[in-house]
Amino acid sequence: MQKKIKVAIIGTGNIGSDLLMKIKRSPWLECNLFAGRSLTSRGIQRAKEMGIPVSDKSIHAIENDPFCCDIVFDATSADAHMEHAPILRNLHKFTVDLTPALVGPMCVPVLNLDECMQADNVNMITCGGQATVPLACAINSVHPEATKYIEIVASISSKSAGPGTRANIDEFTQTTGDALAKFTQTDKTKAIIILNSAEPPVHMRNTVYALIDNPDMPAIIKAVRDMEKKIQKYVPGYRLLYDPVFENGRVTTAVEVVGQGDYLPKYAGNLDIITCAAMEVAEHYAQKLLKERGELA
Repeated sequence: MQKKIKVAIIGTGNIGSDLLMKIKRSPWLECNLFAGRSLTSRGIQRAKEMGIPVSDKSIHAIENDPFCCDIVFDATSADAHMEHAPILRNLHKFTVDLTPALVGPMCVPVLNLDECMQADNVNMITCGGQATVPLACAINSVHPEATKYIEIVASISSKSAGPGTRANIDEFTQTTGDALAKFTQTDKTKAIIILNSAEPPVHMRNTVYALIDNPDMPAIIKAVRDMEKKIQKYVPGYRLLYDPVFENGRVTTAVEVVGQGDYLPKYAGNLDIITCAAMEVAEHYAQKLLKERGELA
């Protein structure tokens, strides 16, 4: 039987709870602590029913039992992670940060997964960043010198945006814009998030705009389609809504993300894409750790 690496989750809301469900079926990870601030929270109650060790001591639960895990998922808030990061670093925990705190290097698995294995704290940017930065990079790869501006608009169902997401709207736009600039090396970028209150709830949809003069559209379409296939390997519900088009000096494409329905309904693709990306990072690190220990079957 394949050995598994023990992990802890801090934050018992939507993201933490969805991670817990994904970890339960992982061949590489085992959740050994689900920590929040209230033993009566819905997330902790569900974890207890699943037989997962729980705590209301948040980060202090790991401080009190540092051998409980090798990997920590932080699914709290940007402000909270700023406090957690130095503690986890001192405890030598590989940390996957699902907040927009930007303590560690930004990670988009399809773009820089191996590079991030050298860090002790990896930032998963935002749901919009995971969905759109790879497409922006694919477009930009065809015309790296000619891309003058990139803008993304992420539209998510209001019902899929929990308190943590709502409290970090400003950080979302800033961090996503920073990720666009970093990965595409484009000076001018912008990110917008829309909370759509439509009923029934809509799936997550993301649009990417790029200002490019005389673009090679067949090459751009191929690059975007190739990127879609790579992302689908760890985000099954990721799909292009239409191939890139060029109009009025602007290249445009859009993608929809349908969740796997692990914790929230399938319309919560914004939740699913960031937890899928986080799982890809953690499982990759777990395999690296098992190889180093000589325990990989």
